[in-house]
Amino acid sequence: QVQLVESGGGLAQAGGSLRLSCAASGRTFSNYVFTWFRQAPAKEREFVATIGGSLDITNYSDSVKGRFTISRDNAKNTVYLQMNSLKPGDTAVYYCAAGHRKLVTITTRQSEYGYWGQGTQVTVSS
Repeated sequence: QVQLVESGGGLAQAGGSLRLSCAASGRTFSNYVFTWFRQAPAKEREFVATIGGSLDITNYSDSVKGRFTISRDNAKNTVYLQMNSLKPGDTAVYYCAAGHRKLVTITTRQSEYGYWGQGTQVTVSS
């Protein structure tokens, strides 16, 4: 079992920044791929950013590339999502997901992940 707890969401103005955290417990942190997804009102949940693999390769959706940065601190068992230049379109509930690196083959696919956090709300005002 892996337990994930997100934090850091809140209200920001357009152009502002927020940093989300995802604290993991229960298994060897470094063995897992971590990915952020988000779900806006009346929309399907979508991929945002991922980090994992032996070289901690990162990947981003086109909508956040250049504005968001995903990182991980293996010593703290925590994954971060630094969100800069926020836009109202970034408003969503953000979810952290984890999957063992030997099992995750398509990092953007939600069904690859067996562990999910409860989500944290991010609201960006114009």
